[in-house]
Amino acid sequence: MLSSSLRNAWRHTSALVLVSVFTVVVPARAQQPQPTARDSAKSKMPMNMQMGAPTKKKKAAASSKATSSTAAKKKVAAGAASKTRSTAKKRSPMMAMPMPAKSAPRGKSAPKEKSAPMAGMQMGAHPPTVHGDTAHANMGAMDMHSVPAGAKDSAHMNTPGMAGMPGLPGHTTEDMMIGPAGVSMERMGSGTTWIPDAVSMPNRRRMLGDWMIMAHGFAFAQYDKQNGERGDDQFGSLNWLMLMATHDLAGGRFQARTMLSIDALTVTNRGYPLLLQTGESFNGQPLHDRQHPHDFWMELGALYQRPITKSLAWSFYAAPSGEPALGPVAFMHRPSAMDIPNAPIGHHWQDATHVSFGVLTAGIFTHTWELEGSFFNGREPDQKRWDFDPIKLDSYSGRFTLNPDANWSFGVGYGYLKSPEALNPTESMHRITASVQRGVALGRDGQWASTFIWGANKPSSAPGRSHSFLLESEAILDRSNTLFGRTELVQKSAEDLVLDTPTLTKGGVLLPGFPRTQEFNVETAQLGYIREVARTHWATIGLGAAGTLNFVPAPLEPYYGSRAPVGIFVFLRLRPFHTARKAMTDMGGMKMGSNHE
Repeated sequence: MLSSSLRNAWRHTSALVLVSVFTVVVPARAQQPQPTARDSAKSKMPMNMQMGAPTKKKKAAASSKATSSTAAKKKVAAGAASKTRSTAKKRSPMMAMPMPAKSAPRGKSAPKEKSAPMAGMQMGAHPPTVHGDTAHANMGAMDMHSVPAGAKDSAHMNTPGMAGMPGLPGHTTEDMMIGPAGVSMERMGSGTTWIPDAVSMPNRRRMLGDWMIMAHGFAFAQYDKQNGERGDDQFGSLNWLMLMATHDLAGGRFQARTMLSIDALTVTNRGYPLLLQTGESFNGQPLHDRQHPHDFWMELGALYQRPITKSLAWSFYAAPSGEPALGPVAFMHRPSAMDIPNAPIGHHWQDATHVSFGVLTAGIFTHTWELEGSFFNGREPDQKRWDFDPIKLDSYSGRFTLNPDANWSFGVGYGYLKSPEALNPTESMHRITASVQRGVALGRDGQWASTFIWGANKPSSAPGRSHSFLLESEAILDRSNTLFGRTELVQKSAEDLVLDTPTLTKGGVLLPGFPRTQEFNVETAQLGYIREVARTHWATIGLGAAGTLNFVPAPLEPYYGSRAPVGIFVFLRLRPFHTARKAMTDMGGMKMGSNHE
């Protein structure tokens, strides 16, 4: 599978093979003085230089007849001595150019030269030869083939051996992006989750001494209109900012991180209107048909990773506010959903634990897979959004993630949540999740990411599990246009929807409630588009709109006013832009491969 995936990735870029061309010097007459090495290099310097060691000199025997005079013999000897002195001059320390071959005696062919290509450069089928200056002959095993677009593993982002060469810095952002087992930081989603290597979350980063500082985030300014009996409208803003500081420590990699949001200020403590959404509470009442705001301290934690072997490493994550190893990548960190303004209605079946007040996670991983376990606080955040909730470790979870190649990521997780809802403190819950992510690069500026998620909850008071299914996709077509879509099917109970008690409609009609555990299949289908309208040196501003068609079963029609109520978002979105992929050039214009800027 791996070799097939690599071949598919390489078809998106051009493979460039450099072939050296020998410059042949026409043999001169044996009676004429031989040109010096410096003169030959000036007059016959080849356009395609051999990147290897010069060949050893062969002793030239001047042929002469028995009747030649002593003066002629001295002339030939003087020419040979001049040749020897000129070729003994010091060669360039950075690149050894092959000198033109010495003329062979008349009637004999010139000896063939051999060259040693730089390690890793595909220069042809020449066998390597010994060279005294190996520091320059073996230049970091540079890969001259095109790098698969979007690939972020160490095989393509690092050039082993280059960091230690004179004149090159020991720490760069690209060096720091590669962690133990060759896993790139750009693979990281929320918490300790992974996304496919072929896609990324846009960010900005720079070195500050030996620390790498990375920042990314989003801000929406939106008008939200949800129609029907349970609908509402609101002008508001959804936002978050994430900062990470990474440093090498004790043979491993340390990272401090925080993620902040002022949702509670910009969409109020009640959150924003969203038909069929459920979860958490406000003023002692369960929220329904609204999405709760995020806490100011969405994350505050630290991650440490250290290699065990070259291909195996361990990790430890501790966070007063963070995400345990349970669900898929949280929706705002998924490349398939990052530009969608609203949360999924299956959020509390899938990734709602991304804000948990108290998390400890340990794991082992390779470049391909990751196995983790967590102890964490199972209680959902309360309505006091600006402080830390009481920190507890009363729940547990485990997750396995597999990234078989740059385009795919698979994950499964299980968790036991003790008392997740403050309104039902005696009720615990078992949650199972599974996800599939697919990502590909689109040209220089785009990417296409898709995600499928299944999540199931089994509350201790419920007779069985309730299920949720999500399929979403986002295509950044180029630097100006983005399309996205999402569809969901979720089984929600009358208690979830707050329909287990009599309900008064906007028209003053009193409708009876349903049994608390009765379940309903509710569905959504959403499409949206964003047009980038302005760009700064670090961010892009897009104008977007999204429409959602919601579907409820017939028994719920009187409560929602329709079998298919509609929701609309119109918004401005600010976020960092993805840097364009381009062909890297070096060493006089030679094409080194394709990668992110």
